[in-house]
Amino acid sequence: MIADQLILDKKSTKSNYKEDKKSEKPIRSIAKAISWRVIGTLDTLLVSYLFTGKVVLAASIASIDFVTKMFLYFFHERIWNRIGWGK
Repeated sequence: MIADQLILDKKSTKSNYKEDKKSEKPIRSIAKAISWRVIGTLDTLLVSYLFTGKVVLAASIASIDFVTKMFLYFFHERIWNRIGWGK
């Protein structure tokens, strides 16, 4: 009975990021996604150029990589933000 109340109280206090001081707002996740993707895209550009020797092809690969992985990172962050493990 006491354990149930503790669990219910804990769940009700962590309903969303506004109430949870350890959570991040979505705008922070977006900023992190963009900054990380710039670094990752530069890496992809360099590696693609080293493998292909063609700047245009490397830039095409890096451009697609930038867009797709930014969205994946954002949703990855939001999902992990809901997980209480390790907080």
